[in-house]
Order: sequence, then structure tokens, then C-alpha cells
Amino acid sequence: MPVFKNMEISDRPLHDNATYRTLVGNDHGSTPLTIGLQISPPGFNTGVHWHPYMEIVIVLEGCGRAWIEGEGEVNVIEAGMTMIFPPNVKHWFSVTGKKSMKTYGIHASPNRVVERP
Repeated sequence: MPVFKNMEISDRPLHDNATYRTLVGNDHGSTPLTIGLQISPPGFNTGVHWHPYMEIVIVLEGCGRAWIEGEGEVNVIEAGMTMIFPPNVKHWFSVTGKKSMKTYGIHASPNRVVERP
């Protein structure tokens, strides 16, 4: 198992000035998971999307809101909270605070796949 410093891996740009750093995934050899660090600036919103597999997002810093289709209400999220998004279920999260939100995203797939309406 390789050992590396997370900061030595390059960020990839997402939309609206957010970045995603793949820590574990096909970028670094064969694995059944993709794990990445996402840094989202104030006002960022992922937009409605889904994945063909389960996604787990752990909030490390910052605050925001999250919505999961079928759950009814929008939830407040903050550091220390975890979101579980079932496969093929529409969802989004956004940053509501004045600081960027840092999250770990765990994708039950060797490649990160984002599907949109």
C-alpha cells in the first residue's frame, strides 16, 4: 500500500472555483474506491446530480445545506457531519458560510462518475 502526502497530489478544477483532489482511485492504481478532498468556496452549489453507486461525503470544515431526493427537507450540514447518498438518487449540497467548505468524498467506484439531468 503506497504512503503519500495528500498535499503532494494536484487539485483538479471543478465548476464555480471548487477543486477536487483524488487521493485514492484509478489515478493511483487499481482500487474499488475513489476518495477525494473537495474544497468549495462560499456560495458554491454542486447542482442536482447523482452517481451510479453510493457516495459518502464527510464535512471537515465549513457549513452548508444538503438535499436528497425523497428525504423531503433540506438539511443543514457542518463540520463533523456525514452525508450518505444512495446510488442513482438525485442530491446536491451547497456552501452557506463565509468560509470555504472542505469535504472528503468517498465514491464506491474506482472512477468518480457524476451524472446530471
